[in-house]
Amino acid sequence: MSRHLHELLDLTGRTALVTGGSRGLGLQVAEALGEAGATVLLIARKPDELEAAVAALIKRGVDAQWIAADAGVPAEVARVCSEALERLSRIDILVNNAGTTWGAPAEDYPLEAWDKVMNINVRSVFLFCQYVAKHSMIPRRQGRILNIASITGFSGNVVEHKTVAYNTSKAAVINLTRAIACEWGPLGITVNALAPGWFPSKMTRATLDSIGIDHMVARVPLGRLGDDEDLKGAAVLLVSEAGKHITGQVLAVDGGVTAVAG
Repeated sequence: MSRHLHELLDLTGRTALVTGGSRGLGLQVAEALGEAGATVLLIARKPDELEAAVAALIKRGVDAQWIAADAGVPAEVARVCSEALERLSRIDILVNNAGTTWGAPAEDYPLEAWDKVMNINVRSVFLFCQYVAKHSMIPRRQGRILNIASITGFSGNVVEHKTVAYNTSKAAVINLTRAIACEWGPLGITVNALAPGWFPSKMTRATLDSIGIDHMVARVPLGRLGDDEDLKGAAVLLVSEAGKHITGQVLAVDGGVTAVAG
């Protein structure tokens, strides 16, 4: 007999490191993993936001901790991963959600902005994957990595969206996910990505305000933006035993936008 579905989705006893976990999509994923039974450790830059996020998780019965660090600095990535392993003894699940954006026309895009977006959105994802895999997952020949990409990584922008570095970075995350999934599959590690569509967040606020929510929603077959629950089920599937035969995949959670746009 196969295991019950509840058992396959149960994360009790698992440990999870979530970057960019103090708010928005990262906090939503952390909440989902914690509610499924995992101990979660949040990483972000601002201690006050981390304290508030952990307090909110604890109120929901989640075993949660935090460490402040800047994912854009390689030495900080190594420090925080080392401290996380000291606290947790192992990392079963890594969620790479830390990210940033910068809006400017491509012809005038500042090099400093390009480097900032690429360093946080791509380089830090690789460095977190590399450290956690090398020091925790590969020696145990098991692990789950979930990268947060974006549907902007699948295609170019409509004219009013001038985020060339962000789109490029998320396309890189998508193929990084595929590449390391193939390389680390024989080592018992699955690597997948979620590609969210438009969700209200601090990062998307300026775009939604300038273009208008009604205008954005008009392009969504389900007729709404994502909410504070829409990533939860997909995230738990991909990091649990229920998703043990899924790797190298990118799941769009976008209300059907990519079904229309391709």
